[in-house]
Amino acid sequence: MSDTHTEDHIYIVGAGHAGGELAFALRQQGYAGPLTVIGEEAYLPYQRPPLSKAYLKGECEATALYLRQQAAYEKANIGLLLSRRVERIDRANKKLVFDDGREVTYSKLGLATGGRARRMTISDAARAERTRNFHYLRNIDDVMAIRERFQEGQRLVVIGGGYVGLEVAASAIARDVKVTVLEALPRVLARVTAPQMSEFYETIHRNAGVDLRTNIEVTGLDFNEAGDAVTAVHCTGGVVIPADFVVVGIGLLPNTELAQAAGLEVDNGIVVNEYAVTSDPDIVAAGDCTSHPSVFCGRRIRLESVPNAVEQARVAAGSLAGKPKVYDSVPWFWSDQYDLKLQMTGLSQGYDQFVLRGSMQNKSFAAFYLKQGRLIAVDAVNRAQEFMVAKRMVAACKPFDPAALADETVPLKNLAGPVQAAAPQA
Repeated sequence: MSDTHTEDHIYIVGAGHAGGELAFALRQQGYAGPLTVIGEEAYLPYQRPPLSKAYLKGECEATALYLRQQAAYEKANIGLLLSRRVERIDRANKKLVFDDGREVTYSKLGLATGGRARRMTISDAARAERTRNFHYLRNIDDVMAIRERFQEGQRLVVIGGGYVGLEVAASAIARDVKVTVLEALPRVLARVTAPQMSEFYETIHRNAGVDLRTNIEVTGLDFNEAGDAVTAVHCTGGVVIPADFVVVGIGLLPNTELAQAAGLEVDNGIVVNEYAVTSDPDIVAAGDCTSHPSVFCGRRIRLESVPNAVEQARVAAGSLAGKPKVYDSVPWFWSDQYDLKLQMTGLSQGYDQFVLRGSMQNKSFAAFYLKQGRLIAVDAVNRAQEFMVAKRMVAACKPFDPAALADETVPLKNLAGPVQAAAPQA
């Protein structure tokens, strides 16, 4: 079968959560023409959140991560080109050029290129990446390499105290691995949550046996005589930490190079409008790779979350199918560590008041972030029902009484009131 199509054909570049959802949403919204998803990995589109949790602990296998099984793609008549990399987009001729030189012609195009793990910049990093025990975590193959080393007594150094780093630490502790976490900032989760939340999670990890260190930067690495393994991590202050393996989790970079080379507008992501359409009207984009105008925030943002990937992909599908709809979802996220289910909605940056409902000591609470009296974000730990109400409250973009928020005798649903549409933040 030739890869070249002369008929109308929608291609989706990227086989992650956004790419998979975009394909099926197109079918659900009535597009019946030829449709193909292109992915660089050999796997069907799969969930990434379990990579640092259940999959890393060995509690499930790769096929359990798949968003849908092969039969679903066949039934929906969605083609898959896996283990294939698009080298270039020729917008003038509406062609995709693969790294092997082959080409296909598209009528419309979806970009769901996601992101990649941010690399370390120390001088030893490039050498370390060629070893057998220095890892980044972004895909199934990364995790397979890491979890082979999850053996009792092995010494793991995790570089980065964000969600991925802390989830890796929790998963490793569950497998009786000795864990050290290194965070360059004064506290973990510093970019996304309040100091009180950081302190809570630092205490949880230390009580679980993690050697968690903040305000410490990695300056170098030691290697074995063969040069094929990292043996120690050097840090500021002359600290040297022995390591049997290292996992780096210091953030994500959006994959925008393909779009930028094609002349699409890029600014901290592929720039899209409220309908997920890029600067080319025949190309949409969705997921971690995009910068979009947020009705909720009143500014342009880039989100790294499954809900954003799914909901924006559906909006992108509507645009391709001729059924445009404004993307106006409120951001939300989650993280599982030990027996804690953390659910977050809104964005807390710029808050000026922190209100606690419940007990951190009992590991069951909700933290409310207010800005000039208006609720802008909520972090809920082991409070799934209250979180669902909190999402409505944040979406309302209105003031709430801090004392009432903190008072557990007042049901949260009584405070929420009727569902309201989001309004732009100041």
